[in-house]
Amino acid sequence: MKTIFLAALMAAAATPALAQTAPAATAAPAVTYIHAGALLDRPGQAPRGNSTIIVRDGKIAEVRDGFVQPEAGAKLVALNDKFVLPGLIDLHVHLLGIGGDPMRARLTALNTERADDLLYGAGNAKATLHAGFTTVRDLGGEPRGIRALRDAVERGDVMGPTIVNAGTAISVTGGHGDPLNGLAEPYAHAVAQTVDNTCDGPADCVRATRRQVGLGAQVIKITATGGVLSNVSGGLGRAFTPEEMKAIVDTAHGLGRKVAAHSHAAEGTKAALTAGVDTIEHGSFIDDETIAMFKKTGAYLVPTEIAPVAAVAQARAGVLPPAVLPKAEAAAAAMQESHRRAYKAGVKFAFGTDSGVSKHGENGQEFALLVDKVGMTPGDAIRSATVTAAEVLGQGNVIGTIEPGKTADIIAVDASPLGDVRQLERVRFVMHKGAVAKPLAD
Repeated sequence: MKTIFLAALMAAAATPALAQTAPAATAAPAVTYIHAGALLDRPGQAPRGNSTIIVRDGKIAEVRDGFVQPEAGAKLVALNDKFVLPGLIDLHVHLLGIGGDPMRARLTALNTERADDLLYGAGNAKATLHAGFTTVRDLGGEPRGIRALRDAVERGDVMGPTIVNAGTAISVTGGHGDPLNGLAEPYAHAVAQTVDNTCDGPADCVRATRRQVGLGAQVIKITATGGVLSNVSGGLGRAFTPEEMKAIVDTAHGLGRKVAAHSHAAEGTKAALTAGVDTIEHGSFIDDETIAMFKKTGAYLVPTEIAPVAAVAQARAGVLPPAVLPKAEAAAAAMQESHRRAYKAGVKFAFGTDSGVSKHGENGQEFALLVDKVGMTPGDAIRSATVTAAEVLGQGNVIGTIEPGKTADIIAVDASPLGDVRQLERVRFVMHKGAVAKPLAD
């Protein structure tokens, strides 16, 4: 049998493939013409008037002035009375599990499986895409599950935004992100067998970083300080030693991964910036020294204004553990003034919401908070969720603007968000990679 099998393989190798003698027909390219009543093709610059975007095979081929007659066989999307702009980017979401409903999450924590979280994640991904966010950075979820969701979206099996995933956040033992926090002994013992995201000491932190990369993480997240939603009363102070942080950052950068640091206390933010992280998430307490370090290192602040608002409301309603309330109130009280000062001083802001704390699909509410609470102009807020966010991801040549050669991630709203930024809470049309994900009729 072995001889016959080898002979068959040799015969197959010697026979020219059918495709070599009879080339398959090439499918005609998919072409869509989009008529835009107004077009903010490059956030930060003035919008254009009536325009036509020509999309070929998921890419933007041309942008022309006026309403151009579609070529034969092309589809037409008529957004003649709409304001069109690039797909939005949220740099801080948590897609897996139940987002924005902590009571339900607590009641089901002991009788749900990873498969349940993954299917909730599919629903959260769809809601996020329909809200106009065509790319997200997921900064914390079961690593195999978020990798599977990422790949399912990429294949087209699941409707959702393009996902850049971090896997599980790296934490010190007992820190924000340690899954054993607050668990009774029997559960803690069972869970401990699978914990691989906590580390203590530089060498152990190198191991934890490599483990997350091995599990598919495209970006590394660390919890540089305590966290609001941790079920411990340890506060919001610095967690890692400077040496531990540097070990994580150096390892991640060596493996081609950027590092996002969850951080509240100024001491933790300064240590993370010194270690070389690429983004600071939250940054609730920021002083003049921290601002100077942001500007020196070139790191970005991802403000997540909506997260403490949601957390305070949930804690006061009694649907979060008692340890959460004082931390949520402290972070919410400090964040607004810290971010105002940082914005005025020229710190680079990149859009993120921490959705999962707030409800998925309500990401657009962050824009009004950036304008009303931080003092951003609507144009700067939009740029933070397009051009700047694309830079953070290292994808400025792919997404963030509507230009020839870039991915056709395109959304539309009823009126100019440069005048009323709340228009971005009501996205009417979404195209993701050249495919209509939310038709205008919806």
